[in-house]
Amino acid sequence: MTTALLTDHYELTMVQAAMNAGTANRRSLFDLFTRRLPEGRRYGVVAGLGRVIEAIERFRFNEAELTWLMERGIIRENLAEWLAGYRFSGDIWGYPEGEVYFPGSPVLSVEGTFAEACILETILLSVYNHDSAIAAAASRMTAMAGDRPCAEMGSRRTQEWSAVAAARAAYVAGFATTSNLEAGRSYGVPTIGTAAHSFTLLHDSEEDAFRAQIDTLGHATTLLVDTYDIDDAIRTGIELTGGRLGAIRLDSGDLAIAARRARDLLDDLGATHTRIMVTSDLDEWQIAALQGAPVDGYGVGTSLVTGSGHPTCGFVYKLVARADSDDPSAPMTPVAKKSKGKNTLGGRKFAMRRRGADGRAESEVIGLGTPPVDDGNDRNLLVPIYRAGELVHHATLDDARRRHEQSRAELPVAALRISKGDPALETIILDSAGDETTNPYQAAPVVPNL
Repeated sequence: MTTALLTDHYELTMVQAAMNAGTANRRSLFDLFTRRLPEGRRYGVVAGLGRVIEAIERFRFNEAELTWLMERGIIRENLAEWLAGYRFSGDIWGYPEGEVYFPGSPVLSVEGTFAEACILETILLSVYNHDSAIAAAASRMTAMAGDRPCAEMGSRRTQEWSAVAAARAAYVAGFATTSNLEAGRSYGVPTIGTAAHSFTLLHDSEEDAFRAQIDTLGHATTLLVDTYDIDDAIRTGIELTGGRLGAIRLDSGDLAIAARRARDLLDDLGATHTRIMVTSDLDEWQIAALQGAPVDGYGVGTSLVTGSGHPTCGFVYKLVARADSDDPSAPMTPVAKKSKGKNTLGGRKFAMRRRGADGRAESEVIGLGTPPVDDGNDRNLLVPIYRAGELVHHATLDDARRRHEQSRAELPVAALRISKGDPALETIILDSAGDETTNPYQAAPVVPNL
């Protein structure tokens, strides 16, 4: 299916007007970034690059789309002809998926003609704002969970295709599994699933329900034990499996107290290897509160797929440089907005993570027009994604997952606190001479990102 109409009307309005004015083919550079992190967050997580690549590859205007646009007067004949042959032919570079980012980080840069770069704005922002918000929430949850695995279970709490994207983003940020089968099929995210309360209620007794599940899935299955009486359910599950039950799931009540009672009972029954998984509207704060409880894994739904209170990242997509003519060799001039509270930094950006002797990240350094100087222990953050329209970035989802683990590990310890706070790293802006200049994003006033 084409992704070409997953866009805003005004993208085509701008391209049509620029084409009529003779400016549509001017070489242009757009940056995707955020002026600030969601309130209280200490770092962001880049997610969605793989989905963006899929969207760009399928960004095609076929006859049906062009007819629909023409019939409604949205485009004219000259633009329709251009759109019929649309293929992105420019360059894209940015932060690899899984990397952490901060205010002003040039997460993605798109260079091409104004028309071909402008028209991608909405699809890029749609994917990055959603997926990175989910990944940021997931990262906080997995940080609190430590070595205990987290399972994504939010499909029933969001739009059906958003659920697939959320499962993918959560996996990037450390979730071990998902309940969503399409995420398993499309992206290879490991899937899990056992039974709900309805399965127990279907049968004449809890014992009958457990026996049916065990006969089908084996002793390693996970039994949901809080439909009636937890203690009775645990005894039944252990008796039916001869003490070899894989796990139980608790989905209600005070989970810390319930988990302690369940662990004691399991141990008394000799089921010392039976694990305890907890669900029930968990978020990063509840996971943190359960760190001392005898819990072996967490299932998270609503809070995860809604970004744990921050369902978007505030990413914007702004023109930062353009040529004065449509000559492909014409030099590009930096351009910037001067709007109060919404100003931008013009020109090409280079990004580096400055690290100390201990390998810990100390700051985010952004060079304007010139790469920052590496003192020998720093890390460049940008990777090429498209060159002259050809895809050159082929990282896998597991690559992104490993990258996030490494990127988060090098942050200061304070970055992993879930209490509200400022960004974990200062963003330093260097001018073309390498001198520090004013950073308009570090302490930006709270206004909508438009």
